[in-house]
Amino acid sequence: MDAAAELLFYVNGRQVIEKNVDPQTMLLPYLRKKLRLTGTKYGCGSGGCGACTVMVSRYNPITKKIRHYPANACLTPICSLYGAAVTTVEGIGSTKARIHPVQERIAKCHGTQCGFCTPGMVMSIYTLLRNHLEPSLDELTDALGGNLCRCTGYRPIIDTCKTFCTTSGCCQSKENGICCLDQGINELPEFEEGNKTSTKLFSEEEFLPLDPTQELIFPPELMIMAEKQPQRTRIFGGERMTWISPVTLKELTEAKAKYPQAPVVMGNTSVGPEMKFKGIFYPVIISPDGIVELTVMNYASNELTLGAGLSLAQVKDILADLILKLPEEKTQMYQALLKHLRTLAGSQIRNMASLGGHIVSRHLDSDLNPLLVVGNCTLNLLSKEGKRQIPLNEQFLRKCPTADLKPEEILVSVNIPCSKKWEFVSAFRQAQRPQNALAIVNSGMRVLFGEGDGIIRELSISYGGVGPTTICAKNSCQKLIGRPWNEEMLDVACRLVLDEVSLPGSAPGGKVEFKRTLIISFLFKFYLEVSQILKKMDPVHYPGPADKYESALEDLHSRHHWSTLKYQNVDAKQPPQDPVGHPIMHLSGIKHATGEAIYCDDIPAVDPELFLTFVTSSRAHAKIVSIDLSEALSLPGVVDIVTEEHLQGVNSFCLLTKPEKLLGTEEVFCVGQLVCAVIADSEIQAKQAAKRVKIVYQDLEPLILTIEEAIQHNSFFDQEKKLEYGNVDEAFKVVDQILEGEIHIGGQEHFYMETQSILAVPKGEDQEMDIYVSTQFPKYTQDIVASTLKLPANKVMCHVKRVGGGFGGKSIKTGILAAITAFAANKHSRAVRCILERGEDMLITGGRHPYLGKYRAGFMNDGRILALDVEHYSNGGASLDESLLVIEMGLLKMENAYKFPNLRCRGWVCRTNLPSNTALRGFGFPQAGFITEFCITEVAAKCGLSPEKVRSINMYKEIDQTPYKQEINAKNLMLCWKECMAMSSYSLRKVAVEKFNLENYWKKKGLAIVPLKFPIGLGSVPMGQAAALVHIYLDGSVLVTHGGIEMGQGVHTKMLQVASRELRMPISKVHLRGTSTETVPNTSISGASLVADLNGLAIKDACQTLLKRLEPIISKNPGGTWKEWAQAAFDESISLSATGYFRGYESNMNWETGEGCPFKYFVYGAACTEVEIDCLTGAHKTIRTDIIMDAGCSINPALDIGQIEGAFVQGMGLYTIEELNYSPQGVLYTRGPNQYKIPTICDIPTELHISLLPPSQNSNTLYSSKGLGESALFLGCSVLFAIRDAVNAARRERGLVGQWELSSPLTPEKIRMACEDKFTKMIPRDEPGSYVPWNVPI
Repeated sequence: MDAAAELLFYVNGRQVIEKNVDPQTMLLPYLRKKLRLTGTKYGCGSGGCGACTVMVSRYNPITKKIRHYPANACLTPICSLYGAAVTTVEGIGSTKARIHPVQERIAKCHGTQCGFCTPGMVMSIYTLLRNHLEPSLDELTDALGGNLCRCTGYRPIIDTCKTFCTTSGCCQSKENGICCLDQGINELPEFEEGNKTSTKLFSEEEFLPLDPTQELIFPPELMIMAEKQPQRTRIFGGERMTWISPVTLKELTEAKAKYPQAPVVMGNTSVGPEMKFKGIFYPVIISPDGIVELTVMNYASNELTLGAGLSLAQVKDILADLILKLPEEKTQMYQALLKHLRTLAGSQIRNMASLGGHIVSRHLDSDLNPLLVVGNCTLNLLSKEGKRQIPLNEQFLRKCPTADLKPEEILVSVNIPCSKKWEFVSAFRQAQRPQNALAIVNSGMRVLFGEGDGIIRELSISYGGVGPTTICAKNSCQKLIGRPWNEEMLDVACRLVLDEVSLPGSAPGGKVEFKRTLIISFLFKFYLEVSQILKKMDPVHYPGPADKYESALEDLHSRHHWSTLKYQNVDAKQPPQDPVGHPIMHLSGIKHATGEAIYCDDIPAVDPELFLTFVTSSRAHAKIVSIDLSEALSLPGVVDIVTEEHLQGVNSFCLLTKPEKLLGTEEVFCVGQLVCAVIADSEIQAKQAAKRVKIVYQDLEPLILTIEEAIQHNSFFDQEKKLEYGNVDEAFKVVDQILEGEIHIGGQEHFYMETQSILAVPKGEDQEMDIYVSTQFPKYTQDIVASTLKLPANKVMCHVKRVGGGFGGKSIKTGILAAITAFAANKHSRAVRCILERGEDMLITGGRHPYLGKYRAGFMNDGRILALDVEHYSNGGASLDESLLVIEMGLLKMENAYKFPNLRCRGWVCRTNLPSNTALRGFGFPQAGFITEFCITEVAAKCGLSPEKVRSINMYKEIDQTPYKQEINAKNLMLCWKECMAMSSYSLRKVAVEKFNLENYWKKKGLAIVPLKFPIGLGSVPMGQAAALVHIYLDGSVLVTHGGIEMGQGVHTKMLQVASRELRMPISKVHLRGTSTETVPNTSISGASLVADLNGLAIKDACQTLLKRLEPIISKNPGGTWKEWAQAAFDESISLSATGYFRGYESNMNWETGEGCPFKYFVYGAACTEVEIDCLTGAHKTIRTDIIMDAGCSINPALDIGQIEGAFVQGMGLYTIEELNYSPQGVLYTRGPNQYKIPTICDIPTELHISLLPPSQNSNTLYSSKGLGESALFLGCSVLFAIRDAVNAARRERGLVGQWELSSPLTPEKIRMACEDKFTKMIPRDEPGSYVPWNVPI
């Protein structure tokens, strides 16, 4: 074996040779830091988000074929790339050379907003097109299953995919025998105005054609090398780790004999995360490369043999082919495996992970092992001693020494027998979302009957997710042999299995009762599936399941994605070069797609640069007894550790009312509180040192985590906030009925794709400091840094080019992180970079406030609510942050679209031992509005009326007054409501849903429609100030700067449209460089849907100032060019630069009197959603959503519709699947995409229709436009109410009276447990207090 081999591979067609390679290096940092290819992004580091997707191509000298596959660069060790060609987003196209059609189309279809996820999306689509030139839409959406996007809501990305598909824009469903594109049930009613509306946001005619001859070829040198070069084991040795790559089976067994404890790594999808997140270290790794025996595929004598080195994606393709060739009865097992392979992880992981790795890892939630174990599979092992076969059975999965691989053995291949006649195999799984999510419970089941007698001869049942590994119900199966396949057998089976597969109340992962229910729900599904097949085979002897039960076997409604959009065309009189009102592509769209858009961490290293990482508290409420830094400081590369002592006098900063602490070294109030900061030469060194900081804690009482505990301990920030209108107490005396209740809403993580990022660069003279930071609030960052460095603000400049998603989470906490980073940079006179890892970011930064709403409603029998008394409690966390503003905004907006003549609403911010919660899109309204909507649906149930009837009867009509006595004209609210009812064909579909529910016992549909009134304003004039700076240069070009931050909402694009209109010049002449406190001082925070409003008015002001100055010049030469006018003005000494200013919208609120005029205007809207649920598993599918929004006169319909969709899907996540889990000690469990699930491309409504209301009222906003950034998020609750409608239908059918306890998010667990049936009654329940639960509901 050679000692140090040379690593040779290609990146974007260029050869890379590494002589001294460190085996611990992953491809992502190598691309970004070493090769300076920053298009590939860091999103999570665990292969769960797809931001780092690249294409890997390998040549097989035996088959003479090249395999292209997508891979997560964050999990790919560079040592595994010997002889491979890597293609990154920069390699397929750039603005300097030519852009690739995928890049062009995703930008022009408006599929980029913040753009951080775009390079990964582009590479996933590109790789698929390299393998299939004309893919189906299913193949395309499947290829994007491993790519997350937080901004767009995916619809425009699906539109991009459709341009590469062969199918038409039709939804592919002949519902009621009518195509959706013909007139019929799905027809959208037209607005009256005829051709004034438009339905397209881009024109496909101008797209570049996809030309496969233009792609990068596979490097011929790598082909020659693979064909000719004598293959021998490669060894790469680093300081701590040795990487061994054997190329023959013999060498592999020798290496394993020499290093029996070394793991065998193929895709690194299991060992990689173990080393990264669990701190496990392996000094030697064995990674076989190109060993033919490990990739065999052989079907002979009724058995399929698959090489352990095949990737899961290859296994999927092999099985799909085989199923087509074999008779159906032989393919039972293969079909079940294929079913699970389709949803297992994302495309990238499936292409990297190997079959052998998946089996041998024996993860408790493995999707394939439960099937392989029931299928009597065998494992073919090899060592220097020779070959051996062992069964893949329960003992192997439990790692019993007698049944396991010996340390020196390797798994070569797996034998999977085909099924026999009268043998049936099924696979089941339920996860938080359908794709790219680990199963909560999964199962494999197999039964073999005697020839045509229906008597059980063999039975195997196994489960994943319910124990430390895959569990087999062996004894239960044994007892059932010899029984006939009938209801009686099923009943016995359920009891036996529940008894054998027992789960303690404190089981890791929680959801214990849900898991117990799934165990027997899956068994019931298996019983029905087999009964149905038996009925087909022999209808005389096997009557099969009752017709109404057959719905249990059908998949949830699945059709091709179909969407329509509608917005107003611009006025025919508008000059052609005026871009306002046109769907102009995002200014940075193409750069997002080529990877040329620069984010904070893409800025090249400032030599010599240091890296900072934080040490955070591991206790929720404790006194710090001691901190020992000595070991950490002694490590190589460690420069310093900043603690509270260094920050004497500057360790806190006052934002609103209460000072926020930067570092805490005496007492900590939450897990994740910043304790100290390690500064080192590299990121790896800083992270290693941070782990060696030894902190001794002494726990303190009380530990308050939940709102209920805070109320019990009277732990609140500040006094209650109160809003009162009318006479509530008197009104309660005259109503027909009174209803009391409460509702709980969980929190939400921002999950911006770009984590918190800061680069602090000392300028070297006059103590000047430049801060490059991903923030929504540069002024605050400037202020807090200046305060920490004891400098005037004019020495600290904060620069923001763009932000990779913010949603409210990049303001207060970002300032604190930046202050500590700048302090370190100032102290050492060196640039310091701080980039949080995803897990750190989720732990430290907090998110949306969990809420508890208590209400008392007094109403008449006709549904009119006359009195409402509501209490809001928000979980503020350990420090105040913006929580008080959130609760105030929640109170001011709580009535949503309804006029309650007598209303009292009070709010409290609870002080708890959790990381401080902060602003998140919607700012209190998604919780407050939801509490009101929930109350409305409860009142409707009590009156025996439909929810839409009660909503409609209580809605604002025309001119009215809000609870804080501001006048409101709700004409457009009623228009939106009626339009939504019409465009969704609500009444027709309600009848169809009821019919469906009558015919299907185990599947139910639900329909809900929700109105929206979202007030826009900041509640104070000074917070709404904005300024701009506009320069005209002598060549007639214009530079615009303003105080708004571009974070995906397209504000810079809108600002160019404003400047272009005001200066009457083509948009191509106007440029914008980014936001900086150097050009525009004292900027407001970018948030509250007002960034374009305020800054646009400032730019308008600056442009008008310039035009006024230049009027005499232009009037002398009206036909001149801007170049001539600028030169003439210069010659006459007229200034060509102007600042613009807007003082802020009028706004006031007096909390003493409860009166004011806090808002400038209201955004109205409505959404109607239809869902289908599976009552046995709790799964749901959003079938269709119709949204109508009153956007005023849209400045850019493409951007505005993008904001509506993105917010809606984020809201859908909030109310259905996004669930934060905390331990009873206050530790956050959900710290990345593997535990915290945001919606993926498969979760969005199959059918989505969005319409902008024609503008009717002219307002004195910017061109009568409205800010749409946040409002539509709330409409996501239409999904929750539709699910509730479906659950209610199930409960009514099962004879369950009374309301069930609803809370948000309405996860599969809550849906399943609410659909009570014989299975939920059968499971054992634990007495509260008899065990310590895994998690605490917060």
